Amino acid sequence: MVQLIRKRFFFILSDLLVVTAAYFLTGWLKTGSFTSYLDHRYIHPFLIFLLIWLVISFAAGKYSFSGYNRYSKVIVAILSSNFIILGTASLLIYFFNTFYFSRLLVLGTLTFATLIELVLGILYYHIRVARDLEGPVDHEFIALQKHKQNGTATRIKKEAEPFRPLPEPLAEMITREAGSEATTFINNHNRHRAEEILLLFTTNPFNIISQSNGSHKYIINLRRINDIRYINKFFETVNETLPENGRHTCCVETKDLRKQRLFRKYPFPINYFFYYFIDFPVKRVMPKLKVTRGLYFGLTRGQNRVITRAETLGRLISCGFEIVDEEYIGNLCYITATKVKAPAYDSDPSYGPLIRLRRVGKDGKIIRVYKMRTMHPYSEYLQEYIYKRYNLEEGGKFRDDFRISTHGKIMRKMWIDELPMLLNWIRGDMKFVGVRPLSRQYFDLYSEEHKKLRLRHKPGLVPPYYADMPVTLEEIEASERRYLLAWEKRPFLTDWHYFWKAMYNIVFKKARSR
Repeated sequence: MVQLIRKRFFFILSDLLVVTAAYFLTGWLKTGSFTSYLDHRYIHPFLIFLLIWLVISFAAGKYSFSGYNRYSKVIVAILSSNFIILGTASLLIYFFNTFYFSRLLVLGTLTFATLIELVLGILYYHIRVARDLEGPVDHEFIALQKHKQNGTATRIKKEAEPFRPLPEPLAEMITREAGSEATTFINNHNRHRAEEILLLFTTNPFNIISQSNGSHKYIINLRRINDIRYINKFFETVNETLPENGRHTCCVETKDLRKQRLFRKYPFPINYFFYYFIDFPVKRVMPKLKVTRGLYFGLTRGQNRVITRAETLGRLISCGFEIVDEEYIGNLCYITATKVKAPAYDSDPSYGPLIRLRRVGKDGKIIRVYKMRTMHPYSEYLQEYIYKRYNLEEGGKFRDDFRISTHGKIMRKMWIDELPMLLNWIRGDMKFVGVRPLSRQYFDLYSEEHKKLRLRHKPGLVPPYYADMPVTLEEIEASERRYLLAWEKRPFLTDWHYFWKAMYNIVFKKARSR
């Protein structure tokens, strides 16, 4: 209740400041001076105008921010209340001569205030939707613990050797640096003798090479990977140093943990302003864009970067590791991984806003499908990890898919992420209606018979999924089989039928890409 009152007060105060700014802006445009309308003949009526604005806005529900779950509600709430204010002010001016205002001053103030309110209201809508989609700032911890408790998150491999307690000197050093909980986590994953463990607090891969004597089988780094400039190079060096089945434990402050820390550090509403208007564009947008990436790393040297849980796990897997376990301790996420193969040495990871995904095309040819990024960087490496740890949900998607970013969820709801695939249609890699282009991991989930049927056809932009709305993986396979067999008999009529059926479900039944 206290939080509700505080937020409503913030809304009201912000709105009154907007109206005041609009009033002086109109006066400046009319007279070329901000002080022209400071005379008591104008200020006293303006205070009455503010009171009318406040009462009508409150009565019309403009400050009921909890109901702003659509663009239309934001726009209607602002326009309806301001229209009533305009009518009320007009009546007072022309029939009762209440204000010493010109028509231009009243109309200008209302116009500018309305425009500013619309911009701020829509911006607030985006922040609110983003926050709701993102969930609690510690949702990663909650989801991970839920899966551990339910038994749906499991280790990928059985332990080959019994655990060994950490040597006392190492345990004391880890406790001093990271705390007793981190020591317990590392101790639970140790299988090696003291001389086989290398304990580090570094961001430089050279320190791994210089301190390793070739016999280390467990490398522990207590320095956050947020401070490592070349993360992949660091993980690759760890991989090259370790033998097969060697282990590595690292820690990271994830995006959500960072948000949680910043929200605790700054008071409301400074925390929201700082996070969404300063930290987000500088720390998250600049490193992703080619035009600003060099400037960002030149200024920060890669220190204190924002990195998600998905990106951390994806980088480890791309560098030849298999995730053993994760645990949130304090404001850090600790991860233990096992070396299972050589690094991929990926020179072209999907990192920017426009990505090219490797998908299985006709005759088994691997095609590059264009999409707007809706998942965190390096998420493409997590497909097998997610499938092994989590169950598939209805529609064949992964449950609790933390790979999808907040803005990605918004883009998927609005179909924005699918638009670049038109380039594949123009190039001839895909047809307009057809089965969804799949990754190799997802493609391998199908039966051998269905794989052969699929490989005879190009994938499409509008899949039969939206026409039949299947639930399970078996139903998806059956839906695709019906479409493909029908298309082989009557291509045009089949595509025509499936297209309009899919459009009906999309428009009227709100079927969406997920």
